[in-house]
Amino acid sequence: MGLAIDARVRGRLVRRYKRFLADVETGPGRRLTVHCPNPGSMRGLAIPGAAVRCSESDAPGRRLRHTLEMVRIGRVWVGLHTGRANAVVARALEAGAVPELAGYRRLEREVRSGRVRLDFRLRDPGECWLEVKSATLAEGSLALFPDSVSERGRRHLEALARLRRRGHRAALLFLVQRADCHGVAPADAIDPAYGRALRRAARAGVELFALGARVGPRGIRVERRLPVVL
Repeated sequence: MGLAIDARVRGRLVRRYKRFLADVETGPGRRLTVHCPNPGSMRGLAIPGAAVRCSESDAPGRRLRHTLEMVRIGRVWVGLHTGRANAVVARALEAGAVPELAGYRRLEREVRSGRVRLDFRLRDPGECWLEVKSATLAEGSLALFPDSVSERGRRHLEALARLRRRGHRAALLFLVQRADCHGVAPADAIDPAYGRALRRAARAGVELFALGARVGPRGIRVERRLPVVL
C-alpha cells in the first residue's frame, strides 16, 4: 500500500531558507529555486550537497514549478513533504494497515473540534478522531517528533485528550517517512512540553500508533507497524 509520486528531477541541495524555499543544483551551473513543503526545522536533513529529488507541476497559480520531495541520508530517502502524510495514511487505513482503526465506512478530512482542526474523523459505526504527524528526524534507529518546538502539535494533543475525556475515541498516528527507524518517540530534548503533552494524552486514553514508510522517487510505501516509545 502506498502513494505514487513522480520525483524525477535529480539534484543536490544548496540551501533551505525562508522556511518554504530551497535552492537545488541540478547540474553544473544549473540551479532551481523550489518549494520546500516542510514547516519544521528539517534538523539533520537540510545538508548542503545532499542528494535530493523534486517533483514538477505546471498547475496554474503555482509560483514555483518544482517541489522538494525527499533527501538522501545515508542509505535511505527521507520524505520531506509533510502534506503527503495524510494521503499515505488514508490509503493505509483503507488497506487495513492498522486493524484497530478498521471497520469505519466514512473518512472525513480536516474536521474542526473547537478551535483546532484535526486531520481525520472516522465514522460509521461510531467515530474516531485522528491526527497524523510526519516524523523525519532520527537518532540512531529511533524516529523523533517534533524536530522543532511545536505549539500547534501540543494543541492537537490537548484537543484529542479533551475529546477522549468527553467519551469520544481519539488517536494520534505517526508516519515515519524513512525506512531506517524501528520506533518513534517524543523529542524531549527539543520540545519537552510536547513530550509531556503526549504522555498526558496517552494517560487520558488517546491511542497512539505509528507506521514506517519507505520513500523513493516513485512513491511512498508503508512497510510496517512501529512501536511508540514513551
